[in-house]
Amino acid sequence: MTSITLSPSLNRRTFLRGAGITLALPFLEAMLPRFATAATEAAKPRRMICIETNMGIMPQFFFPEKAGADYAATPYLEKLAAHRKAMTVFSGVSHPGVTGGHAAEKCFITGTPHPERGGFRNWVSLDQLAAEQIGNRTRHPSLVLAMSNEGSTLSYTRSGAPIPSERSPKKLFQRLFAQGKPEEVAANVEALRQGRSMLDFVGDQTKRLNRSLSKSDQARMDEYLTSVRELESRLHSSEEWEHKPKPVVAAKAPDDIDDAREFVAKTRLMLDVMKLALETDSTRVISLFIDTTVIHGITHHGGRPDVITDLRAKEEAQFAALGDFLTALAGTKEENETLLDRTMVLYGTPMGSANSHDNNNLPVLLAGGGFKHGQHLAFDTKNNYPLSNLYLSMLQRLGIEADTFSTSKGTMRGLEMA
Repeated sequence: MTSITLSPSLNRRTFLRGAGITLALPFLEAMLPRFATAATEAAKPRRMICIETNMGIMPQFFFPEKAGADYAATPYLEKLAAHRKAMTVFSGVSHPGVTGGHAAEKCFITGTPHPERGGFRNWVSLDQLAAEQIGNRTRHPSLVLAMSNEGSTLSYTRSGAPIPSERSPKKLFQRLFAQGKPEEVAANVEALRQGRSMLDFVGDQTKRLNRSLSKSDQARMDEYLTSVRELESRLHSSEEWEHKPKPVVAAKAPDDIDDAREFVAKTRLMLDVMKLALETDSTRVISLFIDTTVIHGITHHGGRPDVITDLRAKEEAQFAALGDFLTALAGTKEENETLLDRTMVLYGTPMGSANSHDNNNLPVLLAGGGFKHGQHLAFDTKNNYPLSNLYLSMLQRLGIEADTFSTSKGTMRGLEMA
């Protein structure tokens, strides 16, 4: 009989072959994802946050000079010094083919090439692919948030449609924790039921149509019906959640800040509510678009020392806010771990330098989530490594059986699961 080698993660489609006989293996613990050595480990809640700041950051204050674990912290990374061992810094990464300067904002967690071209259609975003797989475990499959003008978002459906974002920390808090009146709950449930009935009708019509279609069109219709059934399942799950009381928290709803110049303070409010959402397990997937257009003028500093000093102060404030958020996650216990242990926090920008509108060598870091951190993974700053490889690693860390995402060529080299 042909022998096989048992790896840390045995493929579920592994067979034993020998003497003309093929025997399919039953499900074994070795077939769990690489990071899951037991069912209890696999059952742990895993979470993901994707944060983009859209105007880039000055790379000279972010990227360490030395690769590995003993890199010297740069001014921006000093703001995250308390979490050095819980994060990985990346250099020499970008999305292949994603060009166009500011046009790349919409592609940070999709990796879809050439957003500057006419007729561009985005791909599904990292957060929404994750929400498809694990979103039914929480009241909110995902939270799509933005500190920005109306219309900005990081999140896109499989058809490339942008998902509207919530821009008010106060409204988000109320959505998460304000208990609806009985008549409001009943109205929400009825709306969900009507949605299900409409999908049932569409499904019946398409099945009748399917009989007259070619095989290729039937395959397309099968994909469509599958998406309909998935949406029906989501609607049914949402109806069940409407009957369950919302979590009770001691915190009060924040008051929104309307001044666009106070984007760091506004971001802090949103991060505070995000932490509550994770702590109450209201969701496990969050995207946050941070719009810093208000400082767009000084991002084109042209090397002027006074402008660089002003911009550096504002960007350091952003990293200080991120550091406080990571501290809040690390200080919140969940069983024998912390929220940070179980939450991947991706932070980055779609431009390597806003001053030059460069979409290469993107400043990116990943904190928490159960990886072996504490290092600077440095790749070729000219011939960049695919950032989408990191995204594939993140999906697999959530327990999602994915072999590819966007333009990925595999998982992130050098980043191992804890």
